[in-house]
Amino acid sequence: MPKDFLSLIKEKYNDGHYEGDQYGGAAGRDGSGLPTGAPNNFMFATGIECSYPTIDHGRTRRDLLAETGHYDRYKEDLGLVKDLGLKSLRYGLPYYAIHKGPGKYDWDFADAAMAEIKRLGITPILDLLHFGVPDWLGNFQNPELPIHFAQYAGAVAKRFPWVRFFTPINEIYVTAKLSAREGVWNEQLRDDRSFVTALKHLVAASIMATQQIATHRPDCIIVQSESAEFLHELRSDPSPEIILQNKLRFLALDLLYARHPDADVLNFLYDNGLTRTEYDWFMAGEPPGYQVMGNDYYGRNEWIVLPNGERQTSMDVLGWYNITKEYYNRYRKPVMHTETNVFEAEQAPGWLWKQWVNIMQMRQDGVPVLGFTWYSLIDQVDWDIALSRKVGKVNACGLYDLDRRPRPVADAYRLLLKEYGQITIVPHGELFEVTNEPATLKVEV
Repeated sequence: MPKDFLSLIKEKYNDGHYEGDQYGGAAGRDGSGLPTGAPNNFMFATGIECSYPTIDHGRTRRDLLAETGHYDRYKEDLGLVKDLGLKSLRYGLPYYAIHKGPGKYDWDFADAAMAEIKRLGITPILDLLHFGVPDWLGNFQNPELPIHFAQYAGAVAKRFPWVRFFTPINEIYVTAKLSAREGVWNEQLRDDRSFVTALKHLVAASIMATQQIATHRPDCIIVQSESAEFLHELRSDPSPEIILQNKLRFLALDLLYARHPDADVLNFLYDNGLTRTEYDWFMAGEPPGYQVMGNDYYGRNEWIVLPNGERQTSMDVLGWYNITKEYYNRYRKPVMHTETNVFEAEQAPGWLWKQWVNIMQMRQDGVPVLGFTWYSLIDQVDWDIALSRKVGKVNACGLYDLDRRPRPVADAYRLLLKEYGQITIVPHGELFEVTNEPATLKVEV
C-alpha cells in the first residue's frame, strides 16, 4: 500500500515546525501583544478632552483642559497613556489661548506638552480647533476665520515638524449645528442661514489649514473626525425636516471631500446663503494629504422620533458599524473610530467590547480601518448637557477618573490591547511601507 503524503512529509521533515514555516504561516504571529508603534500597526488610541466653546453669549469660556486639571497634570496624564501601552493619542492644543492675534502666538503650554509627548514616544493626532475660537475672532459667523486659522495651522506644522497626523477641525457638522442652529455655543444662533454660514466657514478653514500643513508636511495624514449620527423617525409619513436632517449630517464631509450633495441639500444651501461661486470652490477638489474619515460614535448619537414628536436616545440600534458603513460607501476613505464612551462607568467595559466587535466586522468586510479611540483618557465635565451650563457634574466616561485612578474600562482596554495590539491596519499590512512622499492621487480607483 503506498504511503500517504503526510507520512512522506514526516519522513523528510519530522513532526511539525517544517523548515521555512518560521517565516510565517502556521507558525506566524497572531497579532497579540501590546502595540509596537510600527507604521502598519493598527492605531489604538485615547484622547484628552479639550473642548473650549463659549456660552452665555461669549461671557463664559468652557475650557475642559482646565476643568479636568490637565494643564497642571499634563505630564501625569501623558504618562498614563504610555502606561496603558498606547502609542497614539488624539490631542488638542488650546487654540483660543495660543492664537493671540494675526501672526501672534503663545507657545508656552504647547511647547511643554508636545515635548513630553515626543519624549514618551507617543504619536499625536493633533487636534487644531475643538468647538471654539479666540475671542478676537468672535465666532463662526466671521468670514475671516479661514484665513486666520490657516495661518495658525501652518505655524503649528512649522513649529512641530515631527507631527504627521492632524485633525484640523473636530466635528465640523456638530460645531456648526450647536453654535448656529441649536443656539448652545459661541454665536448661539438658531436659524438655517447662520448654520450654513458657520458650516461653510468651518469647511473652508479646514481646507485652507490642510493646505498650509501640507507646505510643511507634504505627507500629512488628515484624520477628519465627524459625528456618526442618525434619526429614526417612527411615523408612517416621514417628515421633510427629518429627511433633510439625515442628509445634512453628510454636508460637512460632502463639501470637504468635493462630493456633490443631494439636490434638496443643495437647494437648502442656496436658499440659506451659499453662493454658486462658493459651491464651485468647494467642488474643485479635496484637500491635500492622505485623507482618513474618522467617525465618532456614542449611543446617544442615534435618536428615535416617536409618532407624537418626542425624542429618545436609541443607544446602538444601528451602531457604529452600520452608520459608518454608510459613510464609507459614500466617501470610500480609510476609516477610524475616533471617539466613543458611555457616561455610566459600570457599563463602559461592555460598551468597549461592543465597539470592538463593530470594528472587527468592518475589517472582515474588507474596509481599511486605521484605528480605534476610547474618548477620553480622564473623566469629562458637563457633557451630559453639552457644556451648555457650568454645573460641574463629572461624567464618568474616562479610562481614569479626575483623581487619575483607573476605572474598570481601563482594565478592559489593557486586555484588548494585549489580545489585538499588534494587528496591522489591513491583513498583511506589513507588506506596505509608509514613506514621506506626498499624496499624489487625483482620482481614487
